Amino acid sequence: MNPLVHKSLVVQLQAGVTHRFPVLAHLSYEASDPFAVTAVFSHDGRVLARWRLDRDMLAEGLVKPVGLGDVRMRPVSTGMGHELRIEFLGDPHPDGGRHHAVVFAWAPAVTTFLRRTRELVPPGSERSGVDAFLAELFAQDRAE
Repeated sequence: MNPLVHKSLVVQLQAGVTHRFPVLAHLSYEASDPFAVTAVFSHDGRVLARWRLDRDMLAEGLVKPVGLGDVRMRPVSTGMGHELRIEFLGDPHPDGGRHHAVVFAWAPAVTTFLRRTRELVPPGSERSGVDAFLAELFAQDRAE
């Protein structure tokens, strides 16, 4: 079984008060890092941003508003269908504001990607290196 799920899709980026424009989003999921989805946004061969997103939060954002802090998601219905709106808040500006960008992704494409990640690592069966580390740490503690 392939330990990686990857999907490239065209999304709409809105930065600040500009109109939306298309960029590529490359979503990737690795079984070795089962809680995270990496999203790389690019345009004209240049990487614009790279974010690590929580897989469960991404799934929840398809059905209800989620997120506090730097990343927020919510479903949006348009005349063309359903979108996932992902809002990213970046570093502060000198004037006290923050860099701000919003990505609109076609919800069925994100749903298909997440379904493939769940086939690879079903929810509840995630394991990370922390689990093994803690088990070893507690085993040493009991031996002493």
